[in-house]
Amino acid sequence: MTIGLLLVKDWVSVGSIFLLELVALRLLGLNPLKLLGTFWPILFAALLSGWSTSLLVEKTGETLIHWGVLWITTDSLTVGVTLALRGLALALPGLMLITTTDPTDIADSLAQTAKLPARFVLAALASLRLVGLMMSEWNVLGQARRARGLGSQDSLWQRLKTLVGQTFALLVQAIRRGTRLATTMEARGFGSGKRTWARVPTYSRADLWFFVGALAICAAGIGLSATAGTLLWMWQ
Repeated sequence: MTIGLLLVKDWVSVGSIFLLELVALRLLGLNPLKLLGTFWPILFAALLSGWSTSLLVEKTGETLIHWGVLWITTDSLTVGVTLALRGLALALPGLMLITTTDPTDIADSLAQTAKLPARFVLAALASLRLVGLMMSEWNVLGQARRARGLGSQDSLWQRLKTLVGQTFALLVQAIRRGTRLATTMEARGFGSGKRTWARVPTYSRADLWFFVGALAICAAGIGLSATAGTLLWMWQ
């Protein structure tokens, strides 16, 4: 699905794939809006990239907003919306993967099925395990600041400063934890040579249907865009 999204750049195919992803996630029992809300930095980054792109790309088409340096046209807005939708559509499968699949199972598949190097696999395993930990540490930092009376009745500017400080504190903790984890793994010999694996990944017919479903979503989005006459490949 990621490859399919990277091959096209028009808003119809990207938007169709994104909407079909939302429907598929609901059918699988997941709430895509709650998923994006939990990982809100990704949602914010996608929206911010779309907004900044609509301001910076070449201005063609009819003018929608023109106020000083703020100049948005129909074509630039289309490009920005397409980029934001693509970012969200690219993020959803990854978010579904890390929230529904055990990191050890992912690592086993990367090493034994994809035949990736052990050092890469172990780094991916460590990072996936730390995702949930970083989220819990973010909540702890927020609760600690509120306990000290920060952010309760602050202005918008003060809340923004608090958010920046909390983000920096989380970044420092992440770097320290990553450094300790890397040192520990090196000391235990991870990635130093050929290893054995305790579990062998198994696949079933459900995996095949899931793969076919992902292909069908990409084909439906691209086919709909081709029917509408709006299909644009990345090299066009």
